[in-house]
Amino acid sequence: MTSLNILSGGAAQGLVGSLAANFKTRTGFDIGGEFGAVGAMADKLRKGMPTDIVILTAAIVAQLAAEKLVVPASMAEVGLVETALAVRSGDPIVKARDAASLRDALLAADAIFVPDIKASTAGIHVAKVLQQLGIAATVEARLNIHPNGATAMRHLAASDARKPIGCTQSTEIISTPGVLLSGPLPPGCELATMYTAVVTARAAHAEQARTLIDLLTAPSQRDVRERAGFLGGAR
Repeated sequence: MTSLNILSGGAAQGLVGSLAANFKTRTGFDIGGEFGAVGAMADKLRKGMPTDIVILTAAIVAQLAAEKLVVPASMAEVGLVETALAVRSGDPIVKARDAASLRDALLAADAIFVPDIKASTAGIHVAKVLQQLGIAATVEARLNIHPNGATAMRHLAASDARKPIGCTQSTEIISTPGVLLSGPLPPGCELATMYTAVVTARAAHAEQARTLIDLLTAPSQRDVRERAGFLGGAR
């Protein structure tokens, strides 16, 4: 069976998965490829990995367009994704209404599960917030850093820590069994990231890539996007 090759931020994995059956019905194609930290995915495209479509942050897609690695005319916004807190299923929900309560919640945790703090959108932001709150050195030994948010959330779900917490993009929390979305980061610490889908310049299956983009952004799929954690997008 022929597959559409995708390189995508982990934020879009749940949404793409929910549309895979519809996409196969329309095209006969499965969806293959990788989901992970956006920086790592962009680098794979730069290094020549065969790819038909990428779904990455708008900023990175703009860089790839400048490098002539994607087709600018095919760009389409999928939606905004918030960086949020997560807890294990069954643990009390943690609400951080302001920077002070976020600081308290992070200091109270004995394990903090996060994605790559150098290559992932949420991980880079978490590192910045810890510095902003003045607790980076204090919690450094408690950080459980994983290649992407989905992996971090799976480890949070399986954690035997007394009071663990996670922080990554809301879409990765929603799509992971065993964890619950606790809420977005508070004002002053928040991050909402626009994700953009685009056909690559060397796509072997450009027509099918455009079909997937149409599905991802169609007004009729708005509820599907929102359930997956994407805000805004086409109406």
